[in-house]
Amino acid sequence: MNEKKSFYVIGMSCAGCAANIQQALSERKGVIEARVNFAASDVIVEYNPALVSDKDLQKTVQEAGYDLLLENETEPEQAEILQREAYDKLRRKTIGALLLSLPVFVIGMFFMHMPYGNWIMLGFTLPVLLVFGRDFFINAWRQLKHGHANMDTLVAVSTGVAFLFSLFNTLWPTYWTDRGLEAHIYYEAAAVIIALILLGRLLESRAKSNTSTAIRKLIGLQPKEVIRILEDGTEQVIPIKAVQPGDILLVKPGDKIPVDGSVTEGVSFVDESMITGEPVPVEKVPGTHVYTGTINQKGSFKFMAEKVGSETILAQIIKMVQEAQGSKAPVQQLVDRIAAIFVPAVIGIAALTFIGWMIAGGELAFTHALLTSVTVLVIACPCALGLATPTAIMVGIGKGAENNILIRDAQSLEQLCKVQAVVLDKTGTITEGKPVVTDIFWNPGIDLRHSMEVLLFMESRSEHPLADAVVLHLTEEGIKTNLKGEFNSLTGQGIQGVINGESYFVGNRRLLEMNGISRESEQAEQADACSLEGKTVVYFADSKQVLALIVIADRMKPGSVKAIERLQAEGIEVYMLTGDNRITARAVADSIGLKHFKAEVMPSDKADFVKELQQQGKIVAMAGDGINDSQALAQADVSIAMGKGSDIAIDVAKITLITSDLNAIPKAWALSKQTVAAIRQNLFWAFIYNLIGIPLAAGILYPCCGFLLNPMIAAAAMAFSSVSVVTNSLRIKAKKI
Repeated sequence: MNEKKSFYVIGMSCAGCAANIQQALSERKGVIEARVNFAASDVIVEYNPALVSDKDLQKTVQEAGYDLLLENETEPEQAEILQREAYDKLRRKTIGALLLSLPVFVIGMFFMHMPYGNWIMLGFTLPVLLVFGRDFFINAWRQLKHGHANMDTLVAVSTGVAFLFSLFNTLWPTYWTDRGLEAHIYYEAAAVIIALILLGRLLESRAKSNTSTAIRKLIGLQPKEVIRILEDGTEQVIPIKAVQPGDILLVKPGDKIPVDGSVTEGVSFVDESMITGEPVPVEKVPGTHVYTGTINQKGSFKFMAEKVGSETILAQIIKMVQEAQGSKAPVQQLVDRIAAIFVPAVIGIAALTFIGWMIAGGELAFTHALLTSVTVLVIACPCALGLATPTAIMVGIGKGAENNILIRDAQSLEQLCKVQAVVLDKTGTITEGKPVVTDIFWNPGIDLRHSMEVLLFMESRSEHPLADAVVLHLTEEGIKTNLKGEFNSLTGQGIQGVINGESYFVGNRRLLEMNGISRESEQAEQADACSLEGKTVVYFADSKQVLALIVIADRMKPGSVKAIERLQAEGIEVYMLTGDNRITARAVADSIGLKHFKAEVMPSDKADFVKELQQQGKIVAMAGDGINDSQALAQADVSIAMGKGSDIAIDVAKITLITSDLNAIPKAWALSKQTVAAIRQNLFWAFIYNLIGIPLAAGILYPCCGFLLNPMIAAAAMAFSSVSVVTNSLRIKAKKI
């Protein structure tokens, strides 16, 4: 069986590096697919463990001139430490290079004829290249040994040529002066190029770190230590990694739940909003499930660990977000192909530029040839192209995760904004999937207040899900009860109570029949009418007669109307599918302003309906929460699962909403639109930058206006291009969805 893992990559400096690593891994026997994310400095590899091991993958990457961090993907602390250390190291190098480049720049630009000026500049430039900029040369040499080229190659060649030419002119200036030419020095170009590119990478690194804030927030939900209860009842504090399935753990008020499990002892309320998006704390009693990262409220309880490490719901969410951030939008495939040949192409252009100037440059042919070829090498930026798509994808998917929208891959994120029709399952998607009392028809002539108190007494002691709806309804009516009596649960029928010697019953029609209680004809008609509308009827009776008909139904979600209105306002057709009869379906559709619906739909019919819309040329999104929706979800162009739905629906869907609020769908659509817009803007500017910058650097304007681009300006422009692309992607975070 194939495995899919995420590894942190060490040593990437540009999009060309990502292309080299991806090619090396893809050619390895046993690797099915490798996706390198330059923006996140990681690679997701799907491989056959019988043919290739993690160590083999690491060796393959090392042979390409880089390295992999072999660490479990759900424990990214080591990767974060390495990123932080790399950032601090880069910061020190940048500050050092800027401080030493400043005097070189001042002398080279304003005091070029001062005594010993060349030697002073040489003294300052040497440490800039050999200390602060040595990684450029080391990485370029390493890539050359493996037959590759990357951004470091461009920097090393351009600054190296400028420095060596300047060094020659410092040591042997008479070679030029004897021929009536000036011995030009370009130390300031070499030093400032290194300093500016380091500064650009520092800004880029800082900006890129902001694209992964969603992952860090999710990881921060899990506590580092837990309290384990030993067999003798004593408490032991252990690290989270030491927890095993079957351990009994103690959770105190205010603590975060460390792993997934089931409550064994105690009662409390747990805030599950960070997992489900629901603001109301959920009651936890023995037998109920608790989930990693949720926060215990007032009570203490013990629970048995069932899923730990990478098996927890939180770990699965983190993994899904990580994989989605590493996935590639279809447009990225073209960019990857360009990035793979970009550096060799630029070196070729620089060589042609040098030859062209040597042939047609006149007296200053060599000087112009050297300057223009160095400028071409410096201004070219594969990084802007390489960062254009992944940074936008990372920010978009991260923002989705913060808004309870889990997007499984970049393709779904790109496709969602193109959707023309949204198909919604009714129960649990449009409606709450939770019973509420819509009506209580009381028998005239009874003591209403006393009857309501009796009903509240009985239902408040029942464990049936429908009982909670009745208790909530009566409580909202202001009913309280101090009654005392006997209570008995009757499996499959309902409940029985005895108060002041009188027997009372709450349950189904079978309960009435078993106890010889008959319905009046008007009550029977009312019950049948409600049943035809898809509503549930619960009977409340004493030993002689039916006291009330309690009508319970699935209520509309508060956000459903607004969500459907918003989608329809954007020109998207919204369809409701339900297994209910046509009368019930029509009533629901009318109540929420829905124009299109289909009733009495079987699970296979849902998939056929989606296919029917697709055959009309529409791009279709399907949203559902049940096992019966999984076939239609698989058929849809974009599949959306409501987070409280079945595991199968969530597994099939490409987008999961960890909330019951249907407004998350138009939010996801808006997020998709913003992300795709950012990708297009990034790619446009990245391509335009290189299309304009490289010819300008080659001196295309010199024949008409005598303009040559300074290599230092080219270095600043190159650094700015990458930073601007990342910054533009980060704008998604500030936009409202």
